[in-house]
Formats: sequence, C-alpha cells, structure tokens
Amino acid sequence: MNEYLLKYQQYPLQIHDMPNSDLNMCIVIPCFDEPDIIKTLNSLKDCALPNKSVEVIIVVNSGEGTNSLIVDKNRKTFFEVQDWIDKNSTQKLKFHSFNVEKLPQKFAGVGFARKIGMDEAYSRLASVQNENGIILGFDADSTCKTNYLCEIEKHFKQNPKSNAASIYFEHPLEGIEYQVEVYENIVRYELYLRYYKQALQFAKFPFAFHTIGSSFAVRANIYAKQGGMNRRKAGEDFYFLQKIIPLGNYHEINSTAVFPSPRPSDRVPFGTGAAIQKMLQANSDQYLTYEIQAFIDLKSFFEAKDIFYKNTEMDSISYLLNKAISEIILQFLNENDFFAELKKINENSPNLKIFDTRFFQWFNAFRVLKFLNFSHENFYQKKEIVEQASNLLQVVYNQLTCNLFEKELLIQYRFFDINENQDFESKFQQF
Repeated sequence: MNEYLLKYQQYPLQIHDMPNSDLNMCIVIPCFDEPDIIKTLNSLKDCALPNKSVEVIIVVNSGEGTNSLIVDKNRKTFFEVQDWIDKNSTQKLKFHSFNVEKLPQKFAGVGFARKIGMDEAYSRLASVQNENGIILGFDADSTCKTNYLCEIEKHFKQNPKSNAASIYFEHPLEGIEYQVEVYENIVRYELYLRYYKQALQFAKFPFAFHTIGSSFAVRANIYAKQGGMNRRKAGEDFYFLQKIIPLGNYHEINSTAVFPSPRPSDRVPFGTGAAIQKMLQANSDQYLTYEIQAFIDLKSFFEAKDIFYKNTEMDSISYLLNKAISEIILQFLNENDFFAELKKINENSPNLKIFDTRFFQWFNAFRVLKFLNFSHENFYQKKEIVEQASNLLQVVYNQLTCNLFEKELLIQYRFFDINENQDFESKFQQF
C-alpha cells in the first residue's frame, strides 16, 4: 500500500501517532476561511459510534497569495479546533487537525487540501494494513444525521465488493442563518442537481450519480489504484469520482444524510456556493438548465448503441437514420470522430459486454456534458428548472400535470433519490 504514497504523495504527512489497529474509516475535512467548523465537528461527535474506530482529519489550509486576514483567521480556527479536539476526541473517534500554509499558488485550493487529507487518511489505513478501509469526503460547513457513521460502516460491510458510494444529501431549505433569498435559491439549485441526475437515469446513462464533495466514500485500495485525489481548485469531487464510478460496484447510501450548507461563496468558480452567489447577484427567481429534449435524444441513442457492435460505419449511420435518431446526435458524433473511435472499440471488444464497457468509457460523463453544451449552443435553449423538472416527470408519466411549486418538486425528486434502487415508475407510484 505504501507504493501509492511513494508515487503520488505531494505533501509531507502531518500525523505521527499510530492509529488504532481496528481503524476502518477516515473522514477528511478541508477548511479554508470557515466561520463555524465547530458546528460540523459537533455533528460528527454526536453520531452513534460504529463497531470499528474512526478518525477525522481537518486540513486547515491557505496558499501563497492568500489574504493575510484569512491566514490569521485560519490560524485562529486551527487553535479553536485544537482546543475542541483536546476536549472531545476519544479513543474510538479521534480527531486530528493541522494547518498548512503557503501552498503553491498554482495548486492551492480545495482540491489540493482534500488530497493532502485523503493521502493522510490513506497512510493511516495503510499503517494498519486495512486496504478495504473507507475514506470519506466531508466539508467544514456540513452536518450529518446521527446514524452517519454506523450506516456507512454497515453498507460497506454488507457490500464487500462496493468500491465507493455517494451518500444522500439535503440542503437546508429554511432557517435564520441566511437571508430568505439564499434558501429560495438553494431550492432551485438542488432541484437542478437532482433533475440532472434523474434525467441521465431516464436517458439510460449508466454513470448517473451525484458527485458532491461533502458526501462520498471510497475504499482505500480503490483510492490508491486510481491515483488519488486531484489538485483542482474546483470540481475536484466530480473529476475524482468520474475515475471511480466507471470501475463498477459504485453504490448510493440513502439510509443516512449529509446536510451541506446553502451559503453563497466566491472562493471557487463553480459549485454550490458559486451558483448561489451568482443567483443572488443576478437577483432573479429563475435558474436555467438543459432542456429535457436533449436527454430524450441521448436516450434514443443509448438504446440503439448495440447496433454499433461489429457493424460498419455505413450500416450504423443507415440504422440511425431509419430509427430517426436526432440530427443533433449525428452531428455531434461526426464532430467528435465517433466512428473512428467506434472502429477501435470494436477491434478491442470480443463480446457485447466488453463493447458496452468500452462504449461508455468513450461516451462518459464528460462527453455527456459536452453533448449537452453542444446541443444548447447550436439547437436548444436552456430553460427554467421548474419547467424542465416538471417536463421530465410528464415525459415519464404523461398523466402528471406541471402545477407543482419548486419546493414541492424538489421534495418529490428527493423521494426518488432516496428510493434509488427502484425503477422510475415504481418510485412515482409510491410517492
């Protein structure tokens, strides 16, 4: 297991005391300019304890160009956290914290901080020879249900082949901590996240999962085999999980919940905080998203993909035209050299199962996003999220009207996500 650290570790290890021999889970929390991380730590401390030991690793961090006021605030946070740890860390639930400063400006950010912590977590699990141990992503402004630790341990014990998992999440939709507009906008943004995932599932895309930095878990050996976390300043969670999800045995844990913050933020160019910040600045009650027709186009294409197996380019195109596959899809395929790639895929696919695997290695989550952007730059226009989320339900259940308000829609989509193991129609009937 130490081969990973020799090859990929990019910051010296900071924790030097030996972990418990039964260490099984490490929770990694990057912390930068955070106003109330103690609330997050209390939430974890209040969890029911699982059977095996858990460690929480807090990475207070800043870069070479970080404002001195934030550096000072980080130092104060670090001392507050250390004081809290001295009073609350236990033998079975240990908390560790360290403050890293002057990280290279090119890499300083949430991705590098998360990588430093996850590499640290990996080394802790490696030191007790637990290659099946679990590394969890969490955020310094998130909280969780009290069954969080037990349910995650239970999931990986009951599913020994599970490589990784997304953990169910819900943003708070009301409260007094933020202005009313923040809660209104987080409803729209979370509805967008859930609409996007459910629309991909409707389109028969096999890698339709949430990729939220505060709510995922990965086994240590899988983390290492895929080269660990990246150092991206934003979207590190999405890029990391897109290496993990296609491996298969990726699950969703819906028996507990993480509660990420809805607060606006200008620290990263995209993500929840950035989206809320932009929505507040725009002073609009709308959030635009991809039109449902683009997902219908994808669905028709994915359902026809098996015809490409051991077929010629001419016959494949003829089939697509006869099946009335969208011209938008055909144009996208041509502009992305699909048929040249298809030839390579077929040459390396002795059976249909391997063909399917290689097909979606090419038409992965990044290419899906590329198609959606291509289709909306050239053919479609982005539409309001409430309208499109309603349209998706109407496409699946033509008897459903679009009279639901945005919060009602979100609650319905949450229900669908919690009941993930059921098909789309069964979930609606239960709701």
